[in-house]
Amino acid sequence: MEKEVILLKQGEIALKGLNRRAFEDVLLKNIRRRLKSVGEFSVSALQSTVYVEAKNEEADLDLAEERCAKVFGVVGYARAGAAEKELSKICEKAAEYLKDTLEGASTFKVECKRSDKKFPHKSPEVSAEVGGYLLERFPHLRVDVHHPDVTVRVEVREACAYVHTDPKPGAGGIPVGTGGKAAILISGGLDSPVAAWQMAKRGVELTAIHFASPPYTSELAHEKVVRLLRKVSEYAGRIKLITVNFTKLQEAIRDHCQEDLNTVILRRFMLRAAEQIAREEGCAALITGESLGQVASQTLQAIACTDAVAAMPVFRPLIGADKTEIVKLAYQIDTYGISIEPYEDCCTIFTPKHPRTRPILHFVEDAEKAIDGEALLREALTQVETMEIQAE
Repeated sequence: MEKEVILLKQGEIALKGLNRRAFEDVLLKNIRRRLKSVGEFSVSALQSTVYVEAKNEEADLDLAEERCAKVFGVVGYARAGAAEKELSKICEKAAEYLKDTLEGASTFKVECKRSDKKFPHKSPEVSAEVGGYLLERFPHLRVDVHHPDVTVRVEVREACAYVHTDPKPGAGGIPVGTGGKAAILISGGLDSPVAAWQMAKRGVELTAIHFASPPYTSELAHEKVVRLLRKVSEYAGRIKLITVNFTKLQEAIRDHCQEDLNTVILRRFMLRAAEQIAREEGCAALITGESLGQVASQTLQAIACTDAVAAMPVFRPLIGADKTEIVKLAYQIDTYGISIEPYEDCCTIFTPKHPRTRPILHFVEDAEKAIDGEALLREALTQVETMEIQAE
């Protein structure tokens, strides 16, 4: 039996009780969607494990493994060789399948998990038998049960026995689509793509809303946002991007509103626009990349003034994170290099020299009366562009 499979280990899904099957069905659907362009695979689940098996030689198992590693709901994964459920066959498969790994190691141990309780040999017996066989085949090895170079893992399951080494960490979280739908206010900076990823990890399906102000913001800045969302979509699946033209509104705020309140006024109009779009898209919440105290518009007082215009919940998954933590996550999801490209976004143009860090709500509301915000907002919402973004 030459079969090789990818074993995907479920995490939180195993704790979902009566809802577990619904979460598992979404996970399988998401895996199949990510593998569609890679080749033909069978994807099935049993006992908290998902089995991914190529249906033909054209299917790219290496790329499939890479894609599966980024599917939320998978806590760990391993490439495994499948053997018939006979002790001698399991020993032979372990030596054959793990040959290169074992030849490069000095110490090892064997661990067995016997999910099929009808299998006549108990786990310690399987571990001892496989370990003895490997010592004969690879005489340079010695057993170290505490700190081995390699742990040979044997899983005796319903159809086959599987041999592999330690699983690699998966994306974790819960499957996208099980946590509802929300709209992320996306800029070209470091924070909002990370915030989008964090919420997708909790099962949230994302719609992205981006504010552009041409000619002050360029097409390159918009393309930067598209590339950031493509990175996020490797984990989050398809994302609808809605771009709103905010030029007239921003110019009106700049020209007529109290300068030190310009940023918080702009944020309030962004939230108003985003909420209207979110409701039309069937979203139940908004998401921003704000981190408390990071800039003038992200103080407690400024956030309170911003949230006063929204009836919809506003999630801020990075609110307690410092920049070092956000940068670390940006590296992890491969958005850092794109985020630091020097293209102006809507939030960084017309920034006041001395923004108010502790704005008072009624003063902000009075300052907004200097412009016909409702009319400008209606006009902006008639100038939107949409596109579907998905990982390549």
